[in-house]
Amino acid sequence: MFAVIKKNHLIAAALVVILLIIISAVTINSAMAHKNMPKLDYTIVIDAGHGGIDSGVAGINTKVKEAELNLKVAKKLEKCLKGYGFDVVMTRTNGNGLYGLHTKNRKRRDMEERARIIHQAQPDAVISIHMNYFSQSKQRGAQVFYKKNNEQGKELARCIQEVLAINLEHCNRLYLSGDYYIVNCSDYPAVIVECGFLSNAYDEELLITDEYQQKLAYYIALGVMKFLNIDPYQIINL
Repeated sequence: MFAVIKKNHLIAAALVVILLIIISAVTINSAMAHKNMPKLDYTIVIDAGHGGIDSGVAGINTKVKEAELNLKVAKKLEKCLKGYGFDVVMTRTNGNGLYGLHTKNRKRRDMEERARIIHQAQPDAVISIHMNYFSQSKQRGAQVFYKKNNEQGKELARCIQEVLAINLEHCNRLYLSGDYYIVNCSDYPAVIVECGFLSNAYDEELLITDEYQQKLAYYIALGVMKFLNIDPYQIINL
């Protein structure tokens, strides 16, 4: 009886060791695949809206600042796109504005610096991250805007909106043209992604979580790849 129990223990221990080896191998292979991801010949500018003295809108319950959430989503999007092999240029990487040390016309200088970064990068796409706010608190979900009469921008907006609509609730909204500086300042394909409504308690509750921010970043990245006719699974399997 003792011999049988001992044998069973040895078999169980051996199975555990084998399982650990398999898990370890999968983890290492996944890490190496990510590390060796082929470089793509595409540059994406990610613009985290607002910053510095301009905090944007605030959450209806938590009073969270839009500028903070924009930056969190933008950084997650940066990491996601870089992981797929894109070159990424960020307009801002911290909580500061881009208006420099002068005290006058800070908002104008901030926007002009964003435009300068875009023109210098010569990107294949520009993604500006924002949070929405509306007087009717029932409005929910992400919505994408593009430059009027810019067909590439319109197509980029369509691709991102469709991916968001398929994968996230309440995102089946119309992608629309909008008169916004960040999309109007160049002829590159550019969109503003309003990630959700901080005027809606349910959206706000989602938008402040790391998990939902990560989902937004991932699906925006897939929308960019759809626009560029890139299959993310092909990249991974190269």
